[in-house]
Parts: sequence; structure tokens; C-alpha cells
Amino acid sequence: MERHVKLSRFTRAGSAAMVGALALTLAACGTDPNTGDDSTAEATEGGMELSGTLSGGGASSQESAMEAWRAGFQSQHPDVTVNYDPTGSGTGREQFIAGAFPFIGSDAALEDDEMTAAEETCGSDVIEYPGYISPVAVAFNLEGIDSVNMTPETIASIFKGDITTWDDEAIAADNPDVELPDTDITVVHRSDPSGTTENFVEYLSTVVPDVWDFEVEDVWPVEGQESAQGTSGVVSTITAGEGTIGYADASAIGELGSVAVGVGDEFVPYSPEAAAEVVAQSPRVEGTADTVWAYDLARDIPGTYPIVLVSYHIACTTYEDAETAELVKGLYSYILSDEGQEQGTAAAGSAPVSEELRSEFLTAVETISAAG
Repeated sequence: MERHVKLSRFTRAGSAAMVGALALTLAACGTDPNTGDDSTAEATEGGMELSGTLSGGGASSQESAMEAWRAGFQSQHPDVTVNYDPTGSGTGREQFIAGAFPFIGSDAALEDDEMTAAEETCGSDVIEYPGYISPVAVAFNLEGIDSVNMTPETIASIFKGDITTWDDEAIAADNPDVELPDTDITVVHRSDPSGTTENFVEYLSTVVPDVWDFEVEDVWPVEGQESAQGTSGVVSTITAGEGTIGYADASAIGELGSVAVGVGDEFVPYSPEAAAEVVAQSPRVEGTADTVWAYDLARDIPGTYPIVLVSYHIACTTYEDAETAELVKGLYSYILSDEGQEQGTAAAGSAPVSEELRSEFLTAVETISAAG
């Protein structure tokens, strides 16, 4: 019987073709990302010496962490250039399925139809695991106020457009010691398809479905509000306004005020530790491949911060050429190392992935190889 081996559409040439289009080039100083290098990974006495260019993209939430991971990985492998284009999760998934990006970050796990298409592109199973865990802050700009308490019902009503001023009785009731102005509330949301949006609306839909009656998707459902491109765009728009409020990866909000979110009988401010605990106590989605770790997040656990961004690292288990396979494998192995976790946490304020989970994820990363 003749065996037909289905090859991944990811090639070194295809990856290199994307370099000129990247909006953000995370390259080492003095390194030309357009310089070709036909060599693949070479075994050395000290381990595996890597060279070449690797270009991916996706979730803008991972941008700061990816800069740190890129820098650390390239310091270990000076002949490697890593590019990451923070196009947003939706665009990243599209590029991965199209075969343009050999690795991506996504603030939402692949849907069933996306997974099927991705497996077809890869010609193999897909690796998907939480590589970046961070609270999604409900951030605002209100002079003289750094923090306010809000119940899930209040948050949903504000973002739906039903609560329109900061001194509304629903906000005032949970903030008796805060002098709230009568300033109009301006909601700011993502203009692009976004996993951060999907995480935020999934929280609202799960916790207060009677108030937030929209479908869960990565496109903002309410019309007539302010919008901005990417995480940085949302933060800049909130910062530039007065009475503005929006949602963004907490690592990016800077000096903006933030909401302590009601969970049970308490109000919980965001923190990486409180967000990571949500993932630790949530069940893994059933019926997926052994190389897929997607989670059904529990949003109502006392003491945890319930609006959590779980941003996934996504790759193929098989690539057409050895260079791409070794570079993706090397990068993801570095990210999951102790050093990689420390670098990402220091740069982005994200929660480190637990050692137990990292050990599981590495079993999949170590299977990455070239077809043939």
C-alpha cells in the first residue's frame, strides 16, 4: 500500500516573505531580518545551535511579553531573528490557517472549524496551550479617582450603554466613600476582532446573562461607542478622554484607574495571582487532541479575579522544513523555561504558568518536528 504524507504548508520561504509586511520587528540590534540563511539547526557540543528567521504574530496582549521572550531567546541564539506582528488575535488565527504565520498568539482558543482548518494547513495536530495569563482590567480615566467597586451587573450595564453617568446610583451604592462626578461615561472598545473582547464578553455573558444578552464573539456587539485598534489603541483612547472606560490587558493600562470586580460578597482588584488561580481551578475542555489545552474558565470562584485573559500559543506539531520546526520548538521551549517565565512576568506583569502545567505543555512542544 502506498502511503501519502500530507505536508504542512508552512515553509521557510513563506515565513520569510512575511517579514517585509510586519508592523513590528522584534529583531536584535544589528541583525538584518531579510538576510537569508540556508542553514538549519546545527548540533553542537553545548546543545542545539539555531539560526534563521522566524516570523509570527497575533495577540497584541502578548506584545510586551513577546519582546522579552524574543530578547532572551535571541541572546541564547545570536544567529536567530524572531519577528512578532501584534495584528490582533483574529487576524493572527486567520494568518495561521492561511499558512502565513508558523506560530501565533491568540487571546481565544481555536473554534472547532478553525481547528479543523488549522490541522489541514499543518498537515498534523495543532499545539495549543495557555502561554500568557493576565487579568483583563476594566480601566477608566476619572480625575482624582484611582479605583471604584463595581458589580458584574453594573459593569454590563455600563458597557451596554444603560448606565451613562459616573454618579449613577448603581455605581454610588458600592462606593460610599468616593465622591463621584456627574461626568458622562464614554465606553471605549476594540475596533478589530479581538480575543480580549471575546474573553471580556464571555465573562459578562456567563456571570450576568440577564443583563448582557449578546452572543459571545470576538467583535464588539454594541454600536455607537468609541472604538480603537489593538490594546495600545484602547489604552491611548481612554487616557486621552475624561470619564472614559474600557477593557484591556492589565499589563498595558499604566496609570489609569481600575475597577475592583464583585465576586460573591467581595470586590476583588486585579492581580496576576488572582487571575492565575482562575485557570488553576478551571476544567480543561474535553474532546480535544492530546496536544490541545483549552479551558472552560470558572468565573465565580471566591477570592479570584474573574475577568482573566488566557492567551494561547498555537503552532503545528509538524512543519515542512527542519529550520522552521527547530525554531518554533526552541522559542516555545524557552518561553516555558524558568527564565522565560521570569522574563515575561517582569516585562508584562503577567502571571507565570505553573510548573505542573508547563511540564505538560513541554511534552507537546518537544514533539515538534519536520515532516518526512
